[in-house]
Amino acid sequence: MKILIIQQKRIGDVLTSTILSNNLKKKYPDAVIDYMCYAHCVDVLIGNPNINEIIVLEQEVRKSYPKLLKFFWQIRKRKYNVIIDAYSKLETNLITLFSGAETKISYHKSYSVFFYNHNMKRIKNGTKSELGLAIDNRLMLLEPIIKEPITENKPLLFLTLQEIQEGKEILKNANINTATKPLVMFSILGSEWYKSYPFEKMAKLIDHTVAQTNADILFNYVPSQIEDATKIYEFCSDKTKANIHFNIYGKSLRQFLGLLSNCNMLIGNEGGTVNMAKALNVPTFSLFSPSVDKETWQIFEDNKNISIHLKDIKPEIYEQYDGLYIKKHTFKYFDEYPIELIIDKLDDFFNAVKEN
Repeated sequence: MKILIIQQKRIGDVLTSTILSNNLKKKYPDAVIDYMCYAHCVDVLIGNPNINEIIVLEQEVRKSYPKLLKFFWQIRKRKYNVIIDAYSKLETNLITLFSGAETKISYHKSYSVFFYNHNMKRIKNGTKSELGLAIDNRLMLLEPIIKEPITENKPLLFLTLQEIQEGKEILKNANINTATKPLVMFSILGSEWYKSYPFEKMAKLIDHTVAQTNADILFNYVPSQIEDATKIYEFCSDKTKANIHFNIYGKSLRQFLGLLSNCNMLIGNEGGTVNMAKALNVPTFSLFSPSVDKETWQIFEDNKNISIHLKDIKPEIYEQYDGLYIKKHTFKYFDEYPIELIIDKLDDFFNAVKEN
């Protein structure tokens, strides 16, 4: 059996959809399972033993009709038996159409039902389980070909010992000793402007973390974000700045994961970085943007994986306004998060991590 999983878009989406390949390989150990994604997401798939080949849909192919048609033909020549399209946009609808696969599975959408013979209706209101809708809806895509109850529901990342050791060496060269002090990765910037907690308030959380734990601090950012990262750094107190290793960051996603695997916890904006930390079993404390869907992405939470969403604090706001209005006024609604409440929950998180 040959199976193709398609998941485009962001790193968090691609990582989460690895639960499809993981369960398929468990059910069909002799199957060839390929995974299609965009180039910037490949690193979260590397080393996964449940994926035979990573197929990259390059940006230059997407923007060229001749190249896209050639790509369709290349997929067809692979003779997949099953296509699972977890993205379901026009380009993946067409890939599925031209694939020649007998079994084609995706989410139900009125404009694309003709492309698939299994159109699964997403759960939208409430959760089917405590896992969160991002997990529940993906596992639903397996129902046509896996009838047994599914127990493998957590995305995993696979690092080599060399990558983990490289992270240790970078820390050692920066005089960071994780045996004597905790090491905290701060996800200081969201993937979009509306997913970033206000800089000055983020600095207050970093100040509080250092005051309570005396931890060494790493910032998660890329060189193109250095201006915003510097602004957050400057908002921090002088005492906190002494604990921030500003120039230590991953030069690649795999190097970042090696560093993250050596951290005691991750704190900051909810998003793909939080999903990666959970996949590495690094405890997380995250802040949701007010307009991000809580029911979908509040996944795998316990006393060592805590998140805060405005809907938990002031649900009446969501009865008055829709998501688009809240997104447009993101920073107004970030002000509705009582920082005292965040700090109280942060202290509970520190205690939970310390006890384990």
